[in-house]
Amino acid sequence: MAQTAVVEGVGYWSGLDVRVEFRPASADTGVVFVRSDLTEPVHIPARAAQRIESPLRTTLSRGGASVEMVEHVLAALAGLQIDNCQVWVDRPEMPGLDGSSGPFVEALLEAGTVIQAAPRSRMIVRKTTRLGDEGCWIEASPTTSSGLSVCFHIDYGRDNAIGRQTYQLDVTPQSFQTELAPCRTFLLKCEADWLVSQGKGLRATHKDLLVFDESGPIDNALRFPDECVRHKILDLVGDLALVGCDVIGTITAHCSGHRLNAQLAAALLAENEVLDAMKRSA
Repeated sequence: MAQTAVVEGVGYWSGLDVRVEFRPASADTGVVFVRSDLTEPVHIPARAAQRIESPLRTTLSRGGASVEMVEHVLAALAGLQIDNCQVWVDRPEMPGLDGSSGPFVEALLEAGTVIQAAPRSRMIVRKTTRLGDEGCWIEASPTTSSGLSVCFHIDYGRDNAIGRQTYQLDVTPQSFQTELAPCRTFLLKCEADWLVSQGKGLRATHKDLLVFDESGPIDNALRFPDECVRHKILDLVGDLALVGCDVIGTITAHCSGHRLNAQLAAALLAENEVLDAMKRSA
């Protein structure tokens, strides 16, 4: 990164105001979250080993401190191929904003990037790895291309407003910006009502993310007819960033979520070598 970028908003889960600063970092730093609100700031690397289980979101932890809802931030950085950045945050949760990576991407693009002298790391998928079961699975396989290709399928049933959707994309900085970054978090009205009953999401409205009833999104309009499955790919890009480098391969997923995505990231790290290949952007 060329300079610091700032994004402010409200955490979906906590309802607290949050300030995020994307700060330039030196080569080989990687992406590191920094809890600036603690007496001694805690640095939490964006790595699969730091992930802890939490419902409906990706959470990282180290030394008793955690950061949650990091997937949209990580997707923005990985989608733009920014691999050295300190993400300073003054709350345990990232801001929800409009439920997409769009505002993060806009701030990062405005800040600009620089090319650093160190080689850029990548992982080339050498063999097929499949996780999950018949109803929910994810698979990484070798590719003949030079980047990441994703094909994702979701199935909410024929009579559901979300329905069945499939989307395939070769993920590049340009395609991420135009085809994935604007796509928003979605959930069913029954899920949203349950979260509110548990005291979560009290400051979020139907304008802040996509809440579906039997007719479609409530008080909102889709940005793409298949926005839901596109958002699932956005989440996958963010979760795969926990590998810590570019993944060169084909990912195919059926109804996968954060847990399986992160398990695949960990499996890829265990099975494949990380290589240095090109100059690194930050």
